Amino acid sequence: MPTWQQLRVLVLFSIGYFTSYIFLGVNGGFSPHLIHDLGLSAADLGMLTSLHFLGFAIAQIPGGVMLDHFGARRSVAGLLLITVLGAVIYSQAHTLAGLMAGRFLIGFGVAATLPGAFKALAQLFAIQRVPMVNGIVLALGGLGGVVVGWPLTWLLSMTDWRTICSGMAMFSAWAAFALWFGAPWDRELCHKATILTQFKGTWQILCNSTFWKITSLPAVVQATFLAMQSLWLGAYLRDVCLLPASQAAAMISVVSLAMISGYLFIGIAARSLERFGLNLYRVCGIGMLVFVLTQILIVLQVPLPPSLLCASYGISASSSILGYAILTESFPEQMIGRASTAFTLVMFILGFLIQIAVGAVLNHWPRINGHYPVVAHLSAWSALIALQAISAVWYFFPTRLKQAISHNAA
Repeated sequence: MPTWQQLRVLVLFSIGYFTSYIFLGVNGGFSPHLIHDLGLSAADLGMLTSLHFLGFAIAQIPGGVMLDHFGARRSVAGLLLITVLGAVIYSQAHTLAGLMAGRFLIGFGVAATLPGAFKALAQLFAIQRVPMVNGIVLALGGLGGVVVGWPLTWLLSMTDWRTICSGMAMFSAWAAFALWFGAPWDRELCHKATILTQFKGTWQILCNSTFWKITSLPAVVQATFLAMQSLWLGAYLRDVCLLPASQAAAMISVVSLAMISGYLFIGIAARSLERFGLNLYRVCGIGMLVFVLTQILIVLQVPLPPSLLCASYGISASSSILGYAILTESFPEQMIGRASTAFTLVMFILGFLIQIAVGAVLNHWPRINGHYPVVAHLSAWSALIALQAISAVWYFFPTRLKQAISHNAA
C-alpha cells in the first residue's frame, strides 16, 4: 500500500498536470468564439494555439535543470505563477498579439508539471511501480482533456471565454499554493552540481543516440495526438463527419476518456506483459502501431462510428507515454529530470510545428459555409501518417539498444 506521503505527492502533482492539460486543449473550445470575436483565420488560430507548445518546449531545458537543482515542489509551484500571469493577459487581450503573449506564458508556466511529477514519483516509488504511477498521474491529469470537451462547451453557453480564462488563472494560483505548502520538502535536493554542469548534462542527453532511438516514434506520436486533440480534431469532426458542435465536443471527451483508460491500462499491464517476453519498449511500439492504423482508417473514411474511432485514437495514443518509463530505466537518477524534459522538449517542438502546419494546410482551401473541405483535412492527416511511418522505421530498426542503455546507466 502507498504511504500518505506517496499519495499526497501523487494527488498534488496530478492537480498540476490537470491544470496544464486544461490550458492545452481550451483553445479547441474557444476557437469558434475567437474566430467570431477577432476574425482569426485557420493559420492565425494554428499559430496562436501552437504557442502553448512553443512556450512549453522552450521551458524544458531550464525546467529540467530547476527540477534537478531545486526539486519538483519549488520548481513546479514557482513556474505555475507564470501561468497565472499568462492567463490574466489572455483573458484581457483584444488583439492577436496579446493573445499570443498570454498563450506563450501559459505554456511556459505549465512546462514542469508533468516532468516534475515524474521526478517526484521516481524518488518515492520503487522502479517496478514507476510505469503504473506515471499512468495514474497521466490519467488524473488527463481529466483536463475531458473538461475541455462537453463541459467547456456547456460553460461557454453560460458565460464567455474571457471569464473562463480568468477562472483558470485563479485555479492555477491555488494549484501553485497547494504544491508549495502541501508537497513534502525532503529529498528535493538530489545533488549540488552547478547549473552549468546540469546544462552540459542536458546537452549530453540530446546528443545521445540511445535517447533518440527511444524517443523517435513516441515523440512524434504524442505530438501528433496533442496537436490534433487540442485543436484540429474538433474541426475535423465538424467539417468531415458533419457533427454539430455539441456532439463534436462530446467526441473530444470520448477521446480523453479513452486516453485516460489507456494510461491506466498501459501503466498497470506493462510490467505484467514482461513475463510473455514483451518489455516496455515493445509494448510501447505495438500500441503506437495501433495508433497509426487508427489514423489510416480515419483517412480512408472507413464506415465506422466516430465514437469507436475516437476511442481507438485516444487509447492507442496513450502507449507513447511509456517512453518516460523507458528513459527512467536508461539514465541515472540525477539525470532523470533532464532526460524526461529533453523528451518533452522534442515532443512539444514537434507539436508546435504540427499545429502550425495543419493550420497552414487547411488555409490553402477556402472555407465553405464555415467549414474547410474534406480534402484539406485528409491531406493534413495523410502527411502526419507519413511522418509517423518514417519514425516507426527508426524505432523498430534492429540496433544494440540494450548495450547502449547499460552503458548510459553505468
